[in-house]
Amino acid sequence: MPFTINTRNDIRGDYHMTLEISGAGNEYENILDCLEQTEERFGNKTAVSDTKLSLTWHELAATARKIGSSLAGFVPAGKPVPVLMEKSAFTLAVMFGTVYAGCFYVPVNPDNPGERLRKIFETLEAEQVVVDDDGKKLLEKTGLLAEGKLKPVPAEELLGNDADPQKLSDRRSGSRGSDPLYGIFTSGSTGNPKAVIVSHKAVLQFIGHFTECFHITEEDVIGNQAPFDFDVSVKDIYSAVMTGASLALIPKEYFSTPPRLLDDLCARKVTTLIWAVSALTLVSSLKGLAYRVPGYVNKVMFSGEAMPPGQLRMWQDALPQAEFVNLYGPTEITCNCTFYRVKRRYEDKEKIPAGRAFPGRTVFLLGEDGRRIDAPGQQGEICVAGESLAEGYYRNPRQTAQRFVMYRVNGKEETRIYKTGDMGSFNEDGELVFAGRKDFQIKHMGHRIELEEIESAMNSVERIQRSCCVFDQERNRITGFYMGDAEPSEVRAALKKKIPLYMVPPRLIRMDVMPLNKNGKTDREYLKKAAQEKGGRKV
Repeated sequence: MPFTINTRNDIRGDYHMTLEISGAGNEYENILDCLEQTEERFGNKTAVSDTKLSLTWHELAATARKIGSSLAGFVPAGKPVPVLMEKSAFTLAVMFGTVYAGCFYVPVNPDNPGERLRKIFETLEAEQVVVDDDGKKLLEKTGLLAEGKLKPVPAEELLGNDADPQKLSDRRSGSRGSDPLYGIFTSGSTGNPKAVIVSHKAVLQFIGHFTECFHITEEDVIGNQAPFDFDVSVKDIYSAVMTGASLALIPKEYFSTPPRLLDDLCARKVTTLIWAVSALTLVSSLKGLAYRVPGYVNKVMFSGEAMPPGQLRMWQDALPQAEFVNLYGPTEITCNCTFYRVKRRYEDKEKIPAGRAFPGRTVFLLGEDGRRIDAPGQQGEICVAGESLAEGYYRNPRQTAQRFVMYRVNGKEETRIYKTGDMGSFNEDGELVFAGRKDFQIKHMGHRIELEEIESAMNSVERIQRSCCVFDQERNRITGFYMGDAEPSEVRAALKKKIPLYMVPPRLIRMDVMPLNKNGKTDREYLKKAAQEKGGRKV
């Protein structure tokens, strides 16, 4: 349904604070201070655009103030506000509107199945959920509205009244940097999703370092790939808010047709890609770069999975002047804790380092005995201390206590750290090298095996573009999936020369396209189910 955003009657009033600009973001306490500073500097410049709507910085902020005034009329301060809407420029205004209302937003992806939606709303104890038309229909279809516990709030109805400066000032007056800004749901080991709660200050601190490190300015156009319920989008959104860069939202369907995607990147003159590895490799694997090169792009940052060197080389060949950066870090530490500027071309058998810690962070390894590991080449669990740790998991003190613990990082006073569950080591240059998830480590034929080591070997096989390995515990069998022209027999013969025989998957299945989950990562759960089915190419 089309709608009109009228900002003429928007009165900012005395709740607006003018603050000094600084890249580090440490002089701001509330993200709205930063948004309003950018509105003041770049009011008529495009802030965010999708394929249907474009908003200037003033239009974005003014719309958010209207929405915030409406929400403040019936949602108590400090509460989570789930937003069940497709990614769009208007959705971003709704998210900021929840912040103006003194609440925190929780993006909920409409691609979630009904049972997961139920668990999300139960975790939040949500009474209202902001929806677009499709979101309301989804709630009706899943039966969640019939239970009478949840009230859908049509987003467009929140635009009905002018902004109320006094109401917004009252909500803003008691705000602190430690107040929640957003919640993002991640998978839980118990089968219940966990909501990671991240504060205003955590985002301001991290994005301040992020934009300084990679020289993001108001001249940039950031091409957003990630859905809003995936923390990669946090870097897109708040890099734009902090610098005045423009945010170009790319529809998810474009990633299934690379020519359409590349035409869009060129038409909107996108300069910066902060994408999941799977999104980048989808483009290169499907020969998209042979169709058209996005020539305005000068920064390519990737995260989420290990980047196959062969796929990275395709992007390096297409964009020889661009800077390429490997980013590492889970949602719980606010986006990323390490980065590595790719300085050269990597061979297929090599691993691209995760690099060194961002300013304000300490990244270290702990062994199974709880002792710190500093020697090069020795693996341990990656742990993070310092700025921008999440507040924890919403209404889940037990799992918060398990992962966020106290530790004497430098033999001094105990400090709060996050144990990532990821394994890594340091190379001779002191750079972190990611070794895989603890839960991707399996015991097979008496050997402890990292599935990602097998994947690295498969990716180095000639004519393989991308791979993924899964383990069926019941059958005690590894299955390898891959994209490429190589026959399974060729892959098996090549793997025998690269890894021990007990690591070679007894079953190899060639895929036309590697399936992706809603966050743009390889869908390992889908592949696990596929591996359990009969058929495929066993060699």
